[in-house]
Amino acid sequence: MAGAATTPCALIVMGVSGSGKSTIGERLAERLGWPFEDGDRFHPASNVAKMSAGHALTDEDRWPWLQAIADEIDRLCEAGERAVIACSALKRAYREVLVHGRDDVRIVYLDGTQDLIAARLAARKGHFMPPALLVSQFKTLEKPAPNENPVTVSIDAPVETIVDDIVRQLGLGPRRNRP
Repeated sequence: MAGAATTPCALIVMGVSGSGKSTIGERLAERLGWPFEDGDRFHPASNVAKMSAGHALTDEDRWPWLQAIADEIDRLCEAGERAVIACSALKRAYREVLVHGRDDVRIVYLDGTQDLIAARLAARKGHFMPPALLVSQFKTLEKPAPNENPVTVSIDAPVETIVDDIVRQLGLGPRRNRP
């Protein structure tokens, strides 16, 4: 796996719904000067239709979506480009599709308790997530193992502190000065 001195071509920001994948991913991409991609935009039309009808996706539904993200990562890396991609990637099997043995792709795991994330979701204006869905996300979650070489950060901190921690763990630059 890549060492801290090797700059990855892609960072996959993962975690359960409400962990801050988009917020942290966008801020991290901005800090690094890289593009940000929301993994949801890679869903095939059939998945979008299924979710719009209120049906949960199965693993079989997810494989083409995960492969589309993996193909985009391969394209970026081969073109010498970089990106931060938000994707739940809750299961190790999903991450294996995304990374597929590459040492220039890193997983950034946003780690938070179910209570913390539930409280944040409850505080969102105009956001509705049934508690059962968050519970099922945590039941599905397989935290990245050490041999996946993840960057694990606690989300129980301000956004800039979380981004500072990610950048520090990746060895991609000094901590940003804040007043």
